[in-house]
Amino acid sequence: MRSGGKILIGLLSGAAAGVAAGLLFAPKKGKDTRKAIADTSDNYYKGARGKVTDFSDSVGHKIDALKAKTKASFSNSKSEEKINEAKAEIHEMKAS
Repeated sequence: MRSGGKILIGLLSGAAAGVAAGLLFAPKKGKDTRKAIADTSDNYYKGARGKVTDFSDSVGHKIDALKAKTKASFSNSKSEEKINEAKAEIHEMKAS
């Protein structure tokens, strides 16, 4: 392992030990500390879940836009082509 990796592992281990020591010797009651930890982890979970949902929606709209562009390219009539181009633009706007 390179020395940069060892330093990073050492820093992360030290930070984890510091957090653990801080929790153990905190002036709050254990009940309050556990509630704070649960609330914080719940907030992180909700934030991550929201980001995953947003990413998934964005990818879905990009795929729908690509499908509409493909249909526009292979359409038989000019009106069908314009409709599919409009659909593609709508999905592109929703994706961003």
